[in-house]
Amino acid sequence: MGLTIVAAALVLVLFYLFTSIKIVRQGYQYTIEHFGRYTTTAAPGFNFYPAFFYRVGRRVNMMEQVIDIPGQEIITKDNAIVSTDGVVFFQVLDAAKAAYEVSDLYVALLQLTTTNLRTVMGSMDLDETLSKRDEINARLLSVVAHATVPWGVKITRVEIKDIRPPADIVTAMGRQMKAEREKRANILEAEGTRASEILRAEGQKQARILEAEGRRESAFRDSEARERAAEAEAKATQVVSDAIETGGTQAINYFIAQKYVEAVSKFATSPNAKTILFPVEATNLIGTLGGIGELAKAALGEQTAKAEAPATPKRGPFELPQK
Repeated sequence: MGLTIVAAALVLVLFYLFTSIKIVRQGYQYTIEHFGRYTTTAAPGFNFYPAFFYRVGRRVNMMEQVIDIPGQEIITKDNAIVSTDGVVFFQVLDAAKAAYEVSDLYVALLQLTTTNLRTVMGSMDLDETLSKRDEINARLLSVVAHATVPWGVKITRVEIKDIRPPADIVTAMGRQMKAEREKRANILEAEGTRASEILRAEGQKQARILEAEGRRESAFRDSEARERAAEAEAKATQVVSDAIETGGTQAINYFIAQKYVEAVSKFATSPNAKTILFPVEATNLIGTLGGIGELAKAALGEQTAKAEAPATPKRGPFELPQK
């Protein structure tokens, strides 16, 4: 009988010890209550709290978690209705606050995010809600994170997954985008045509300038050539005049005969001339040619006289001229 009582007592002691041992898994924390009042938090690992005096209140997940925001319709600032949904990432930092400061943490976070999502997107136009998703996420994160501080929760990220405008608005946006692209294409085409016309006008202007400069240079060269020809003609005339003064009429006869021969040669080379008629004055050409012959004979006689003349002997510095 005594052994049975001892064995029963030993079993009760072992049972009490086993029920007092609390094994907490990694990533979790347990709140410990003493007669219903929170006293401490059990960390992951082995914990011993006397049974019947202490018990586990809440098992709190300390890992980062995610909550889906269900799809909902929101009226924007310009009275457009859009459907949107998203996700919220959060992590519990204080197990006691998460367990005792809010009744249902998950429901509270869901409702808080949903209402603030309506507030943030309702204050923006449709175009802003579609193009400023990062701004929506940042504003929503700031509001929700500030509201969950008393709950011992840290909101790490708030992401909008999808924003769906109505079908008629999507169609209108497509037409607007098409019109904008056509407008941009027309502007680019007009700018290209304008640039092409400007370049063509500048090219024509430059060509006219170069052409005018070429004509100016050509006129300058022509005037210079005529000036040189006039100078040569004047020099030739001066030479002939000098020859006339010193040599008589033979030089002028030669000059006239030369011009006469040139004129007659032009008649002979004309493609339309089949018959050449000489005027009566053409007989004077023979006399002119005879004058040319006499001029040549005179020149040869002067050269012969100079060659046959005796050379004058040179005198010394003290010699007198001979009488």
